[in-house]
Order: sequence, then structure tokens, then C-alpha cells
Amino acid sequence: MLNSVGLQGPGVEAWLEHDLPPLVATGARVVVSIWGRTVEDYRRAADLLADAPPMVVAVEVNLSCPNVEDRRSMFAHSASATEEVLVATAGCGRPRWAKLSPNVTDLVEIAEAARRGGAEAVTLVNTVMGMAIDVQTRTYSLGAGGGGLSGTAVHPVAVRAVHDVAAALPGLAIVGVGGVARGEDAAELLLAGAAAVQVGTATFADPRAPARVLEGLRTWAGRQRMASVSELVGAVHRQVGDPELEDTEATR
Repeated sequence: MLNSVGLQGPGVEAWLEHDLPPLVATGARVVVSIWGRTVEDYRRAADLLADAPPMVVAVEVNLSCPNVEDRRSMFAHSASATEEVLVATAGCGRPRWAKLSPNVTDLVEIAEAARRGGAEAVTLVNTVMGMAIDVQTRTYSLGAGGGGLSGTAVHPVAVRAVHDVAAALPGLAIVGVGGVARGEDAAELLLAGAAAVQVGTATFADPRAPARVLEGLRTWAGRQRMASVSELVGAVHRQVGDPELEDTEATR
């Protein structure tokens, strides 16, 4: 899916008043995602969550939205900007997950900056930059020109991002996201080093996709005779040898 839907919303206060209570009533644990155009926007959004009920267990700080203080980049494209926003959001009083972009040359550097700013976890990854052009009208297919590519096409990108950050920063928790539509997709991100997995684009086709993925993961784990899915987390890093070196040997 290539989308340019933006980040519309009524604001944190309206969400707390109207949207959160029905979620709480179901007994759900809630992770709220916040964004901003400036560092102060992030600060205000986080501070408004300080008195949220305990069912709000974490705050995902989406750093991959446009940074109008520097129109050439997003917050997540700069280590210093990433760290600054994370420091500013401490007022929420909850664990913070930094949602990062794959559109950088050194994702490990950005993840490390998020950790310095106080992130307890990083969410890897947001969409990959893409574009579509209407060949009939000879103009952009999306209103903003380009958009974010998500779904199955970006799954290998997400796996690599999770793998590399897990290898470089083993103490940092990772939430893996990108092209998860089956239990095996979730297992792959867990093997790469994710401690949790999100399902996004698949829900557009099937709102029950997260439950279907979870059941698929359970079925797969059962076939593997695993005592716990936690055995998967980072398992690829515990294998003997360097897979890239082994790949090189295999092509000789």
C-alpha cells in the first residue's frame, strides 16, 4: 500500500475524553501514538497523557512524520532531533517507544540517540518513501506527490532493520513492524530480535488480521514444539557463524 493520508486527529484531549473510555471498558491495554510538527508539540502531547489511566501502558513517539522546523527531513532522520524529542516527552510518565524511519543511512545511530533520550524501546520500521505517477494525467497520483510504502513489500526491510539494531544495541527492546500478514512473518521479526510485533496494513483488508497472525504464530510454534514464543526472540543472533560470510562462501 502506498499512502499519503497524513496524521489527522482531533488532538490528545479529545482522544482522552471520547476515544479512550470505550477502549478501557473492554479491558484492553493501550499504547497511544503521538506526533508533532515541533518539539514543543511533542512535549504538550506527552504532558497531556500524564494523568491517563493505567491501562495506557506506553506511549509510542512517532518521529517519522514531517518536521516543519526543518522541511528537508523528519525528526527520525536526525540523531540530535530524535534525542531532543525523546527528552521532551518524558512528562508522560510512561515507557516510550520511538517509532523510527528506515529511510536513513545509519538506523543504529538514530536508535542509539532515541535510547539516550529515554526511549525504552524502538518501533522498527515506519513506511518506506515511495511515489506513484499517473501516466494519463502526467502528474502525481497522490495529493502530496509521494507517500509511504507499507505492507508485504517492505517486510524484508523491516527484518533487516530489526536485525541490525538488535545486533548493535542488544539491551534495547524492539517492536517489529512491516508487512506482517502471517504467523511466519511475526516469527521472522522475533527471530531477528523483536520482542513484540505490530500488524498494520493487513488490517485494511481484514480487521481481524492481528488475531489471525497470533493464531498462526501459535500454530507455527506448536509445530516447532516450542515451550514459549520467547525462545524465538533474537535466536538468529545466537547461531554460530556470520550469515553474511556464509552467504559469500555459498556464492563462490
